[in-house]
Order: sequence, then C-alpha cells, then structure tokens
Amino acid sequence: MTQETDSQDSIIHELPPEISNKIAAGEVIQRPSSVVKELLDNAIDAGANQLKIIIQNAGRTLIQVVDNGCGMGKEDLRLCFKQHATSKIHDMDDLFRVRTLGFRGEAMASIASVAQVTLKTKRPGDDMGYKYEIWGGKEKSFEPAAVDIGTSVAIRNLFYNVRARRQFLKTDATEFRHILKTVQQAALANPELGFELIADTDSIYDLPAEQPLKERVAQMFGKSYKASLIEFEEETSYLSVRGILADPKLTKRSRGEQFLFVNGRPFQHRYLTHVILNIYDTWTGEKEYPFYAIFLSVDPSQVDVNVHPAKEEVKFEDERGVIKLTKSVVKKALNEQFLVPEVPTSQGRSSRSGGFSSDFSFGGTTQKSTPKKKPVKFPSRINFDQSKSKPKGEGQGFSRQLYSFDEQSERRKQEEQGGKDTPPERMGERGFWQLHNCYILTQTRSGLCMIDQYAAHKRIVYEKALSATEEAIPSTQQLLFAQNIEFSASDFSLLEELHPILKRMGFNVQLLSGNTAMISGVPADIDVGDEHSVLKAMLHQYRELDGKVELDERKKLAIAFASKTAIPKGKKLTDMEMENLLDQLFACDEPYKDPLNKPTLEYIPLEDIEARFR
Repeated sequence: MTQETDSQDSIIHELPPEISNKIAAGEVIQRPSSVVKELLDNAIDAGANQLKIIIQNAGRTLIQVVDNGCGMGKEDLRLCFKQHATSKIHDMDDLFRVRTLGFRGEAMASIASVAQVTLKTKRPGDDMGYKYEIWGGKEKSFEPAAVDIGTSVAIRNLFYNVRARRQFLKTDATEFRHILKTVQQAALANPELGFELIADTDSIYDLPAEQPLKERVAQMFGKSYKASLIEFEEETSYLSVRGILADPKLTKRSRGEQFLFVNGRPFQHRYLTHVILNIYDTWTGEKEYPFYAIFLSVDPSQVDVNVHPAKEEVKFEDERGVIKLTKSVVKKALNEQFLVPEVPTSQGRSSRSGGFSSDFSFGGTTQKSTPKKKPVKFPSRINFDQSKSKPKGEGQGFSRQLYSFDEQSERRKQEEQGGKDTPPERMGERGFWQLHNCYILTQTRSGLCMIDQYAAHKRIVYEKALSATEEAIPSTQQLLFAQNIEFSASDFSLLEELHPILKRMGFNVQLLSGNTAMISGVPADIDVGDEHSVLKAMLHQYRELDGKVELDERKKLAIAFASKTAIPKGKKLTDMEMENLLDQLFACDEPYKDPLNKPTLEYIPLEDIEARFR
C-alpha cells in the first residue's frame, strides 16, 4: 500500500531510449556536417586508405561514406548503434590518452535516432558481408549481403522524425559549405589517404592517396596556392609544430581557410587563432584572412579532447607553452620568407641564420630546437652622439667599440669619390640602404622592406628594459663620481614612486632631502655624462604617457626609457649598424610595432612596385 502511494506521488521517471537518443543527437549531431565528421572519423579509425563521400541536397536527402577499412563482423553490427558502445575505450586510463578520432560511442546511436540508416560491411577474410537497416532507432532489417571489403554507411532523410530540427537547418549553400570544411579538415590531416567527394553528381574532390601536402592544398584550394606556400616544422621533446602557410597576398575577405589540428584531430581555439592572425597583420589589411594549416603533435596524456560534445575543442595541460611555441614558429617562418633579408657576406654566405631560435620551458625543462644566437648589443642614441670632443678611446660610445667605426677612413673614402656624399645606390654593399638617414631599406624575397630606425630601435630598447626589470641582478655601470640632481617637487614625487622600478632597470639612485637625488649608476647602454638628461626626460615622458595608455608602471617607464635612448631619425648608420639593428628587431617578441603600437616597418610587395611602372 505504501509502495503504491509512493509510486503515484513520484514525479521523476526515466526517459525512453528513443527520446534520450534524440536529446543526445541534439548535442552531437547539430547539422549534416556533424554526420559527415562522425562517419569520416570512424572510417579513418578503421584503417581505410580510400574514402568516398556522397552528398545529396546538402546532406538533407543523403550522406554516404564508403571506406575500404577493416569492416565489422556480424556481432558488432547491432552493437555499434547502442549508446556508449565503443571499441576504443576499455578503462578510465584510455579516456586520458585518446589516440583515435571517435571514442565516445554516442555518434552512431544519435544518428540512427534521427535518420534512416543503411550500413553495409565486410571484413577481410569473411566470405559474406552484412546489411543492416535502422530507422529512427528501430531495426528494420538485418541480413547477409554481397558487399566489398570495408564499410558503407548511408544516412537518408536526416531529422525526418524531428521536424523542428530540420526546419532550423540553413540554406543548402550554407550547409554544404560546412560539409566542405569538414572534408577539407579530414583531407588536410590525412594526406596519405585518398578522398573523393561527390555532391549531387558533381565531383568536387578526387584526391589521390600518398599526396604531398603542398599538392593537396593546391588541388583543394586552387593552383595559385602551390607557388605561394611556406612549409615549416619545429620540434621539442614536449611538442611538435609543423604546417603550411600561404603567402599573405592570397588572403580572402572571409574566414574559412584557417585550420588547426592536434594529433590529427581538427580543433578550434579562439585565442591561438587570434595570435596567428595578429602575426599576419604586418602584410594583411583589416578583415583579410590568410590560409594556414597548423599541425600540433603532443603526448595524448597532455591534451584533453573530451571537453566538448562534438569534440571541437581541446584543453592542453601546458596551454601557454603550446601557444608560445606555435606563435614563435609561425613568426619565424614568415620572417624568413618575407621580411628577413638574405644578405651576402664577404665570404659569400648569408649573414643571417634564417631567423631566431626558440627556447621554451615545458614543465620546468627547457628544450632548444636550434643553438641560440648570442644577441649583439646595439648602442643607444647616446652612444651614437659624437658631438662632444673626447680623446680617442675615452667615452667614444659603444658603437665605435663594437663596429670599429673609423671617421678618417670614411672621410678618405668620400674624398676619393670627389667629396660627394655616398649615393644611395652605393651605400648598401651588404644589402641595406639608408634613406634620408631615417629609414632602412632592404630587399626581401618578394618585395621591399622599409624600417623606421627610430621606431625599430625603440622596440628593441623597450623589450630589453622590460626584461631587465625581471632580472634578479640589474645590469648597472657605476659612475666614477656620483652626481646630485635637483628635481622639481612634482618630478621628485614621481621619482619616489618609480624608484623601485628604476632600480631594477639599472639606475642606482639614492633619494636625498630637498627634492635632490644622488645618482651613482646607470644602465650599461647609457654614456657617462648624459644620465642627468635621460632621467629627467624619462620622468617627463612617463607623465605624458600616464593619461594616454592603459599600461602598468613598469611598461610605461620602459617606453619612456626607450623613447629617450633610441637612435633618432636623422642619424647616419653604417651597414653593420643597420644589419645588427634588423637582427635584434626580428629577435624581439613583437618586431612589427613599437611600444605604442606604431609600425616599425612597412612591406611593399614586388607586384605593387611593378604596377607603378605600367
């Protein structure tokens, strides 16, 4: 009596399987392209090397995937349509080291609940295959059949029993575009497999197996891509990054040709995509999107692919390290191709190592892909100042010590040329030309690069100053005689506020009474005798930045320091100085903009130059 009463009062009940499967289908099968993805995943996991995809009415009428994989036996046919039935997961540990594309056991049950499914399969060595039909989750037929080795899955009338879902599908063009993107992802991730895509009797793709990635991209996206693709690869013990980038001139006004993969699985990552597109900003305009396909390989235990119902997102254990390495490798590949000039030395070899090496710390271990080039110390503006008369060898500035600059030999060279200034076309024997003592011009593989020497050096000094504030021991050169500097009340108050950061940058300043400070040491790049003007100019610049940019005190002070000490426009540089300036610029984290986001360089494609002479 009590049990019956309790049963009548209960408001919670189990859903029938046909309803629960349709609910699951709402998460896993969102549109026809979701079905294509699940069927391709299963075919690839089955070891197929040839896949055929047939589409009718953008997947509304028919989605069929035929493969020559391992097939299934009679016992597995019904099981594959059971919810949470899978051949790829055996225990909890398998869930955290997934090596297959499909693994949850939800896809086929979800598809079968909202479509009319016909599956034909045969294993190698079996005399007979089988045909199985299931409509809306209910079995229709199960019989032996004469079929080829592999599996053929035909999905007809998707969402035929869920009218609301079918009505929410977009136009045929939109739905087919999603299907096309899904096939493109699979074909790019598996160039060793052959893919054929047929849509309404039209052959869209017929991609052969064992096709080089460059050829596959050209065949899929157009012949114009083939000559403009950049392949790259970088590997550490934790992560491998390889891929292919397109010339920035092949950008399009809409997204759709940006591909990310991890362990062969396509995934979406909003921030990583943002980082990569930012690297392209130097060459592309607003709302222009380049083609790229980037493949990450990482131990499956270091990445969680089970964080999204449709497996579109992943979670890395060391996400920051993955993004940092990927960013550096992409930047290096583009720099080598378009911006970093190949400058012949007197020995006939390139003076550049082709970019900069990447050092990264994963889990406390630093991995080096290539030996790191020791950076050349570039002089500050003050080191260039030769206006003061000083005995040879005393306070001559770092530029002379580093480059052995000889004014007499330079003057003698000009006298031999009739006392005239060296013409621009004769200046750049090492591949650099200085325009109006303000801009550095250099040839790249595909055009002309113009560098603003002041903005470029400001970026270098800024990053160096910022890095100095993070070091345990600041780099300081002690003055032979300490100097007392008197400040205004407002400047002294600001000096007190910034004193800890200035100390980490290398300024050894002692605050005295009466708005006076004693300076006994300065950063190593500053010439002795100019510390007074540098420090006051920094405080003035800092105050100007204070109300204009949303940055922390450390960054604003580094900008102020760089603005004061960077080489100015109008300063003549030697070839060696220009070369070292570019070397250090491209070794910066953000070489394309100065600390206030103004461009450090401009790139002019050869096509644009040629157009001016037509």
